Amino acid sequence: MAPLRLAQSLLLLRPTFLANLPRRLLAAAVLARSRRALRHLDDHLLRDIGLTRPEALSESERASWDVPRHWKD
Repeated sequence: MAPLRLAQSLLLLRPTFLANLPRRLLAAAVLARSRRALRHLDDHLLRDIGLTRPEALSESERASWDVPRHWKD
């Protein structure tokens, strides 16, 4: 019963958690797809968006839950 009470208390602290969950999951999926696409861009396209090949590869290897700080607020 203790884990259930903990889960309930956490939801009471953040009532919007469940309401925002679909939006956050969709945003994470879009971010993961965008990061994978970076890996396949040509060098001239990377230059157009201001990235180097190593930067693009580094970004493409980040986990989908590794999101920008302003998304966590």
